[in-house]
Amino acid sequence: MTSAATPASPVVTAVADDGPLTVSITRRVAPEDELLMQAWVHAGTSMAERFEGFLGAGWVRSGTEDWHMLYRFDSREHLDAWERSPERLRWLRSAADLVEHRRTEYRTGIEGWFGEPATSAVHEAGPGVPAAPPRWKQASVIWIAFFPTSLALTYLLSPFSGGWPAAVRVLVTTLVATPWMTYVLLPFVTRLFGRWLKAT
Repeated sequence: MTSAATPASPVVTAVADDGPLTVSITRRVAPEDELLMQAWVHAGTSMAERFEGFLGAGWVRSGTEDWHMLYRFDSREHLDAWERSPERLRWLRSAADLVEHRRTEYRTGIEGWFGEPATSAVHEAGPGVPAAPPRWKQASVIWIAFFPTSLALTYLLSPFSGGWPAAVRVLVTTLVATPWMTYVLLPFVTRLFGRWLKAT
């Protein structure tokens, strides 16, 4: 397999110098190495969390071998600090015999979370990259994840938060909702509505 530390040339899509950036990476792993891959991804996320500006990460699979990974930083400066760090380079080298790097794409805006490449486009590096869904579709999917999360937290916290100041209630709610939506619900809803998001 291709070394994880020497990836193919990235695909850059409308990356600005400021504002949040999402990195979408496709890697190929043998089906029998699934547990090793999960442990490796978890280790990389744990390291990235310690770097300033880290906003979240996640992954989805298509087929038995392709893993589509996302991580997000609040600025180009903080993203560069993570990507050039000795910790990340050692982490990539540790999977040299496990991972085959297929492609990397940089995106700005929330559309980065909807950038899972189609299986047929995994080997392509330019025109084959699917466009991000229309923003109204992105907003709809985000709302589908946000509404039940907000409703559930309102009912769950209401017995305890009646006397809390508004700022404290919002703080607790967002602290619980953000990782839940980032790591679990939003990736799930994105996969669930994948065909609709990509439909022209």
